[in-house]
Amino acid sequence: MRNLFPKHRLLQAFGIALALGFMSQSAMAQSDSLAKIHGSGKIRIAIDLSVPPWSYKDDKLEMKGSEVDTAKLLAKDLGVELEVVPTNSANRIPLLMTNRADVVISAMTITPERLKTIDFSRPYSGISTFVAAPKSMSIKTPADLVGKKIAVTRGTTNDADITRMAPSGAEVVRFEDESTTMTAVVSGQMDVTALATTLIDVINQRNPGKQLEPKLLLQNSLFGVGMRKNDTALKEWVNKWVEDRLKSGDLQAIYKKHQGAEIPAEVLKTGT
Repeated sequence: MRNLFPKHRLLQAFGIALALGFMSQSAMAQSDSLAKIHGSGKIRIAIDLSVPPWSYKDDKLEMKGSEVDTAKLLAKDLGVELEVVPTNSANRIPLLMTNRADVVISAMTITPERLKTIDFSRPYSGISTFVAAPKSMSIKTPADLVGKKIAVTRGTTNDADITRMAPSGAEVVRFEDESTTMTAVVSGQMDVTALATTLIDVINQRNPGKQLEPKLLLQNSLFGVGMRKNDTALKEWVNKWVEDRLKSGDLQAIYKKHQGAEIPAEVLKTGT
């Protein structure tokens, strides 16, 4: 009888089945993240510790900031230990995708592009971002950026926004983290930057002579807890946690303590 399934076809079928098996196991492993967190007794949260007042280390090298307090509260309510995984803007999602972090709480804006790769919780925080420059500098439209260098942190939504906005003749200068970006402005190396309003305030505190002010709105950003796709149980738990902690006012209190302002109204209006 003629062999209806040649050897190469059998091997091909076996390879496909094996690949599907690995994909299925991966999906199951991800969907079981909440159980693994409880089983290990800790949650690994990626936080960029170079972004005051969101997250930073103080003079005693202790972790401070609204994102740090949010992460501590989440771990406490989960009943597990918090393990902070240091990151930067460009490395937040890779750490998550390679399973070196369970979630990301790092002032990460919910965007359609990021939603192609990861999932987010409902918004728990947010901020407005601007092109900022000294008061003495007249910038009223993007055309006024021609001939200017604009400091921005690589891999952030600010990077994407200013890249779209900047006209031909403007130079976007990218730094590896927010701390380095701010230092470049504070030191006088750069005059124009793309940053959140709170970071503009930090620059003015460090160098009052800069008299930095918002010039052009980039976007109003909403932040979510970043998670891997298919982490269904974990996402459901985090969404309920955000909802409950907004109702109790705890997240608003954390925001006001560190940001010196009320939490954006859009955070309270937006669901999952």
